[in-house]
Amino acid sequence: MSVKFIFVLVFRQLALSLMIEIPESTTIAWQAETILTGKKISKVVQATSPHSFTWYNGDPKEYSKLLTGRTIESAIEHGAYVTLHCDNDTHIAISDGVNMKYYSSSEPHPKKHQLLIEFEDKNFLAFTVSMYGGIQAFKGELDNPYYQGSLTKLSPLDESFDVAFFDQLFSSTKKDLSIKALLATEQRIPGLGNGVLQDILFLSGLHPKRKISTLTDLEKSDLFHCLKVTLKNMTDKGGRDTEKDFYGNKGGYKCILSKNTYKQLCPNCGGDIAKEAYLGGTVYYCSGCQKL
Repeated sequence: MSVKFIFVLVFRQLALSLMIEIPESTTIAWQAETILTGKKISKVVQATSPHSFTWYNGDPKEYSKLLTGRTIESAIEHGAYVTLHCDNDTHIAISDGVNMKYYSSSEPHPKKHQLLIEFEDKNFLAFTVSMYGGIQAFKGELDNPYYQGSLTKLSPLDESFDVAFFDQLFSSTKKDLSIKALLATEQRIPGLGNGVLQDILFLSGLHPKRKISTLTDLEKSDLFHCLKVTLKNMTDKGGRDTEKDFYGNKGGYKCILSKNTYKQLCPNCGGDIAKEAYLGGTVYYCSGCQKL
């Protein structure tokens, strides 16, 4: 198998994965808490389709012992994570790449899953992974730096994520970083990834490869405004139309730039939309509206 074929396969699979970012984690957590609070876990079913890039906390064969009999108390979002909190200080966390879908008792179990949790009322959750992702059940604290970082760092949806905080992000990094590198790498802003970044940069008129040292004060101000407003808009509409929610439905926010729209013309100038690989992901931009 050639290296080129492997990369093509990887990118195709990545396109099928659920990319949980801030709008999706917020939506899924709200939906999960609304329907799951008070439900007791009666059964845990191991993976019917083992997946090499599904990351568990310890041995997933121990999940049944850990989770059976536990009651869901709440669900929270933090960055690209959604955590279901149960009684007895027990928790289930999913990360970017995991599809956690809720089914009614009348529906059949999916043939392939990486974990399935059934409740006393026979309704159930199925966890599936296409490309990669973490399904981590644990008691107490999860010793994972990405998980802990997502709990402690500010979300752009928080009022405390203000201009002063945004300026600090710029001043605390190297000036030769690109805008994408600053905003969507190194977990500086957990849950702000390559997916939501496309529309943020398009609406602010900035190229993803633009060096942060070249931005004027006005451009930084526009970027801050677009980041806050766009993420809130995406979240208020239940996530992006390129992703799915807790019930398997697509989000209500229609992405301007995405895998679904890049072959269309730019809605601003009518020019072509460019697509290229950059910093571990695909970026879309209008070379006319977002000049480098």
